[in-house]
Amino acid sequence: MTVTTSTSSPDPRRWRILGLVGVAQLMLILDVTVVAIALPHMGADLDLRRETLTWVVSGYTLAFGGLLLLGGRAADLFGARRLVLAGLLLFAAASLTAGLATSGPMLLSGRAAQGIAAAMLSPAALSLIVTIFDGDERNRALGIWSALGGSGAALGVLLGGVLTAGPGWTWIFYINVPVGLVLLFTLRSYLPAQPATATGVAVDVPGAALVTVATAALIYTLIRAGDHGWVTWTTAVLLVTSAVLYAAFVARQRLAASPLMNLRLLTRRPVATGTLLILVATALMIMMFFLGTFALQEHHGYGALTTGLLFLPVALSTMLGANAAGRVIGRTGPRSLAVTGLLVAAAGLAIPAVWDGAAHMVAGMTIAAAGTGSLFVVASATALGQVAAHEAGLAAGIVSTSHEFGASLGAAVASSVAAVSIAGIGTDGFTRGFTTGAIVAVVAAIVALAITPITRSR
Repeated sequence: MTVTTSTSSPDPRRWRILGLVGVAQLMLILDVTVVAIALPHMGADLDLRRETLTWVVSGYTLAFGGLLLLGGRAADLFGARRLVLAGLLLFAAASLTAGLATSGPMLLSGRAAQGIAAAMLSPAALSLIVTIFDGDERNRALGIWSALGGSGAALGVLLGGVLTAGPGWTWIFYINVPVGLVLLFTLRSYLPAQPATATGVAVDVPGAALVTVATAALIYTLIRAGDHGWVTWTTAVLLVTSAVLYAAFVARQRLAASPLMNLRLLTRRPVATGTLLILVATALMIMMFFLGTFALQEHHGYGALTTGLLFLPVALSTMLGANAAGRVIGRTGPRSLAVTGLLVAAAGLAIPAVWDGAAHMVAGMTIAAAGTGSLFVVASATALGQVAAHEAGLAAGIVSTSHEFGASLGAAVASSVAAVSIAGIGTDGFTRGFTTGAIVAVVAAIVALAITPITRSR
């Protein structure tokens, strides 16, 4: 098999390739949220504080997102097959480490290694999809891929509840080992060897380090503010430090002989819009899961399995939203879908912000999930629908980076805003968390109305 972008002779096995790498991508996305239900149990077993529990989520997504641009660049230079297979092997080993963890540092090390593996695998897999599909088929393939991202994150909470209530929270990591190895050997025999597409070209490791450290500084600032205050000199200094590191990353990209990314790609309106939409959608989704799992278990007294089952309508709603958006985006264009999705998300998040009770919370999150599910499709189709083949890996890396950074920021903001309630003192923190999410969605809808291209997806 040869991956090709030819519209006259599409690869006959393209849908089977989509199925295989889709399962791998689903495993990566599940690991963003599969830990959500287990967080209280991890904290009790390993004696972890709120800040450490937040890093169990953010540590994975930070490594995942911070190195995705490097992974996308490596996929373009050295071939997607190598990155996919190496990523699967490392992900299985890292999952085993996290499952065997007996302390916070060991658990966080395993999660960080999982993130590194995911950064190798995800953009390489998406690069394959973008290059072997074209036209309406590409839109449908991206719709399926985006549905995996949105619904996979929601299903992760359900799976986490089942495993935590059954064999224990360690199995949310152990289950990745056999799945990863089966995928590794299947894809190894299925995909033919590929020659390196570039030799003697360095990848921008310093650039990847700068953007990762900058984001880590920002996330640390947000988590710390929950206990020490938002309006303090320390918070201000940390925010400035993060901004300086981001500026250094931009400067590095302008000066490097082989930059991690072409900054001009972000000046293209479709790419910039898709990047913003997927960051906001993922942040809102993770905020829901983070707040919901602590509120349902710590405040309303539900067990892990019941909590996971209560997230089932949220998962189904995410899938329905993504599927509906994939079907109509070619007719409606991205702008109306983006604004509608954000307003639906805002309306859903406003329900648990105004009314207390588990039923209101689940109903509100279910409504909001339909909106965020549609945003995943709009974001991917807008940002990736018309990129050139030689930019596919980089563009995929940018979109996926925003997805993971959105998850990191969502967890950090939710943890900080709801710090008091997560510690078991009242419900005001949960109310503030859902209110914050609703406000973010409304502001993002206004921005999306202004910047989203009106052109219908082709």
